[in-house]
Amino acid sequence: MSRVQLLSAGWTSDRIRQRIRNRRWQTIHPGVYATHSGPIGYDERLIAGLLHAGPTAAWSHYTAAEQLGLLKPSPDRPVHVTIPDHRSLIRRPGLVIHRDIHWADRLARATPPRRTAAHAVLDIVGITRTLDEAAAVIAEACQSGRVHPTTIAAALTTRGRLRHGRSLRPILADVAAGSHSLLELRYIRDVERRHGLPTGHRQRAIDREFTDVYYDGFGLDVELDGRLHHIPHQRWRDLDRDNRATLRAETTLRYSWLDITTAPAAPPAQSANRWIFVIESPKSIG
Repeated sequence: MSRVQLLSAGWTSDRIRQRIRNRRWQTIHPGVYATHSGPIGYDERLIAGLLHAGPTAAWSHYTAAEQLGLLKPSPDRPVHVTIPDHRSLIRRPGLVIHRDIHWADRLARATPPRRTAAHAVLDIVGITRTLDEAAAVIAEACQSGRVHPTTIAAALTTRGRLRHGRSLRPILADVAAGSHSLLELRYIRDVERRHGLPTGHRQRAIDREFTDVYYDGFGLDVELDGRLHHIPHQRWRDLDRDNRATLRAETTLRYSWLDITTAPAAPPAQSANRWIFVIESPKSIG
């Protein structure tokens, strides 16, 4: 609860101070209170950030993306709030305040107030350190099914100068074509395009599942997984997937994050050498 809400509900300043003094309540931000004495949860911190920022404030960046279902929630992140450009607010621990002259134009129709999905993604892109981090956020957000790359591209035209802005359009195009992760985006850039390989078919639906990349005419599947499998059932599932590909007379090349990103020149060259064999000897497959 905020102090303003309490006073509007008939509470007096003395009564509020008494609750704080007796430790029945606790202060989260100046003028914002948790009306209990136990641990303050993540959801409470989210609401407290908005109450502290005032009525012209909205969740943005990672906070908006989490609440819109674009990214997995992480209680370790600070709460991000955006306010109109003409306002100023002192930053508090665990609360990041952003200012935007176009604040009102980028709000979603939702309560509590938050940025639209596309602008939440672009907010994050604007504070990422590397293009890889920006690409990973775009891929994860679009994979959620709650925002489309074309919607992000349209929002990008309204943003003016934005970090990584010039590099986003080809990334958005690749995500729209079916790349669902940063590893898949890196494979397109560092292996497929760098070595002039054929353009693969992304997310081909077959046997009630999807293959990451399929090269029609060569009977070749490329599976990409950025996780290190320590879970036995996942390894068995991958083996089963590869076996079913073999029964379809298809060969599977499986790459991890380290294969694509470690020693940048070597793994792509290794992939290209395997490709040269496959391309020159398509009849040997199956």
